[in-house]
Amino acid sequence: MSVTSRQVKNKRTADGGSTSRVGTVYDVFIRYKTSDGYKTYGKRGFLTKSEALDHEAEMRTKLTNPGYEPIKAADAKQTVKEYLENWVEVHGKANLRPSTFSGYKCHIKNHIVPYIGNVPLKKVTPAMIDNMLKQLSDKGLSVSTCRYAQRILGVAFEAARKYHYIESNPARDILTKFGKDAKTPDPYTIEQMQHLMALGAGNEWEMIFVLSGLYGLRRNEVLGLRWNNVDLQNRQFSIVEQLPFKVPPKTNIIEEMAPTKSQGRTLPITEVTLPYFQKQLLLQQKQKELAGLSGQPYYDNRLVVAKADGAPLRAERVTNNFAQFLRHNDMPHIRFHDLRHSAATNMHELTGDFYTVGEILGHTLKGIGMSLGISTNMADVTARYVDVRLDRKRTVLEAYHNAMFPNEALRLAQKSLSSQERDTR
Repeated sequence: MSVTSRQVKNKRTADGGSTSRVGTVYDVFIRYKTSDGYKTYGKRGFLTKSEALDHEAEMRTKLTNPGYEPIKAADAKQTVKEYLENWVEVHGKANLRPSTFSGYKCHIKNHIVPYIGNVPLKKVTPAMIDNMLKQLSDKGLSVSTCRYAQRILGVAFEAARKYHYIESNPARDILTKFGKDAKTPDPYTIEQMQHLMALGAGNEWEMIFVLSGLYGLRRNEVLGLRWNNVDLQNRQFSIVEQLPFKVPPKTNIIEEMAPTKSQGRTLPITEVTLPYFQKQLLLQQKQKELAGLSGQPYYDNRLVVAKADGAPLRAERVTNNFAQFLRHNDMPHIRFHDLRHSAATNMHELTGDFYTVGEILGHTLKGIGMSLGISTNMADVTARYVDVRLDRKRTVLEAYHNAMFPNEALRLAQKSLSSQERDTR
């Protein structure tokens, strides 16, 4: 018979826990014919006879398919911990950004392995994952953290299924429903961005808010922008590098920058933002001069945003300090990255040109469409914008920047008009 029963001293529960009681489990053994002769397949430890019979029927169908390969015994013995640690090292280093790779490793170590790490990979069930997520939630972790753990398992177990380590992906069949608590905060409106810029005026946040909130640069792009890539004469700057993901504490000199997530992009400096770049350059020149006069070291990394001594800012510290800055000034909570979302949303609402907005932010067409929550007609869009030139980016950015600073925009417009009138006389 293909399904047999046996007594065990410590029968497991559906989520892998111990009952400490004697019980009956069921094993499946199938003998099947291949082009190389007869082979056998076996899987042990089903909790009920019906589960064993269902698995037997499913496997008989699969084993009669010439292209199907059953799980190898050596691969079937590995635990979830063994598989995930190997998978993230092999897959992560080759396919993930450093920040994502670090996040995966941290979540695997702290939020997955302690709960199902010792379970054999082939015995993981959706019920075990649901129970793990419940324990994470009961521990007080946020919905986004629980969702991220489930996402990692979904990706990792899908790879295990494709490798034929497991028959199906248990993370795809969980019953846990994630609520709205993990909703991304709403981006700031133009009025809220104006208030934020006012709060940052004249302090260390000013240039950070210009680059992140008015141009939509990513955090490490803001902290890694160097004057070498800023052309004030032609009023443009290029995003071709960023601060490395992990900069050790007390690092004063950055020997080498990291590549950007996108392939690099050039952005115009508008009339409204030009004074901010000029003011920042003069401030840093004065800081460098005073450091020399006082005999203090100055670390000339040529960073647009840096400490008073020229050393780089730590990305984690900027994120934490930003949250405190909002709390102290009674501003609605958003993540630092949501300044980028605010820039994207406001530019799109003012111009409707999501393709150019995507080029400004360094997004793919699909990515900016998803970020803004709109559908993308690829054929129509690419027919209109085969190449987004700098003047088109300037038009979109000026629409946003002029809306942010209407009085300044009006003053500049009147100044330009007066200049034109003088030229025509």
